[in-house]
Amino acid sequence: MMVRTIAAIAVLGLALPAMAQGIPKAQSPEEVGFVSQRLKRIGERIEEGVKNNELPGAVVLIARNGKIALFDAYGFRDKDAKAPMKTDTIFRIASMTKPITTVAAMILAEEGKLSLADPVSKYIPAFADTKVSVPKKNADGTVELALEPQFRPMTVQDLMRHTSGLTYGAAGSNPVKQSYLDMKVMAPDQTNAQMAEKLSKLALLYQPGTHWEYSMSTDVLGRVVEVASGMTLDKFVEERITKPLKMGDTAFEAAADKKDRGARPQKEGPKNEMPAIPDVTFKATWKSGGGGMVSTAADYARFLQMFANGGQLDGVRIISRKTIDLMTADHLPPDIVMGDDMWRFEALEPSKRMGQGFGLGFAVRNDQGRNPLPGSPNDYYWGGAYGTYFWHDPRERMYVVFMMQSQTARLPYRYLMRALVYQALIGN
Repeated sequence: MMVRTIAAIAVLGLALPAMAQGIPKAQSPEEVGFVSQRLKRIGERIEEGVKNNELPGAVVLIARNGKIALFDAYGFRDKDAKAPMKTDTIFRIASMTKPITTVAAMILAEEGKLSLADPVSKYIPAFADTKVSVPKKNADGTVELALEPQFRPMTVQDLMRHTSGLTYGAAGSNPVKQSYLDMKVMAPDQTNAQMAEKLSKLALLYQPGTHWEYSMSTDVLGRVVEVASGMTLDKFVEERITKPLKMGDTAFEAAADKKDRGARPQKEGPKNEMPAIPDVTFKATWKSGGGGMVSTAADYARFLQMFANGGQLDGVRIISRKTIDLMTADHLPPDIVMGDDMWRFEALEPSKRMGQGFGLGFAVRNDQGRNPLPGSPNDYYWGGAYGTYFWHDPRERMYVVFMMQSQTARLPYRYLMRALVYQALIGN
């Protein structure tokens, strides 16, 4: 009974001395339900991948019942320099920025400074006049795009769940996606205000609320945070999230004196080229709420432990338990349609056929089955284009942070991590 009580206190994040210095380490993986011998398969498989040139290296952190079961580094931080990976390595986390930006907006919602039901145009007036692209088939069989008004305005909730009608830029036959490239909507030398102004002038790909289209929605949300708070996004995130949670290595860029802790990618892909992953010390004017941050496995674990504790960590409350309930619920309407090329998410697609949906800032699992990856109903997760990935499984009282810098290996290793972690979880 005493052991159960102590474990429960750790999960709830109550004031134990060990928690004051950070997330405590379990005496053994078995203490929190894992089998040590089975956990070794994670490191063995990653080291095999390093040897086979699949990825340069990685950091893995697994926590359960408020205690760390595994925290280790594998391979190289910088393979060209033969620098070994370390557990304090700093990574570009790309879209793992999205949950942090969404929490920033939820803090403001709790303070009554914004509402999820508000139209985005309340904070960025130019979006009131944004038109929607509509394909029109001509008599000769050719297709051209016409423009129509929004049937209903995009809302803050639409930004959080990617149903705004916005998209990402891509070269090719889709004129809306091409326009993002032409307008340089992701230019590093712009402000969030300038980015939002550019997007408001471009056509939406879909009517708000009708399609799930992964997009620059969270970047626009970052601008909403700025308007509602009266602060720049980076300052708000620092003052209200990373500093209170003691996430000292999490920001929109690493300080110059941390350059030697930055993870570097390796040449990859069919052309054996270096992926376009910025150095962790690169300082852009644009503070991308959708993908601009850097972090470490330990820092991101503190962010997830805050979720596991119902919104607080080490006596500091960031958001409420009911806000977390709202964020981790499926927000996609029952008649939602996946965007035309969202099939590229494969097992991570937030669709009914995959047993999944999308909450506020991340995907959520609704059902057991249909999805080929192991997990539990109500687990939630997301990853970044540069290779990082996390998931939190509240039913198993467990979260996992996987950090690497690789674009070609990101999906295969997300699948691998799910399988290798759950096969090692035996105890209750």
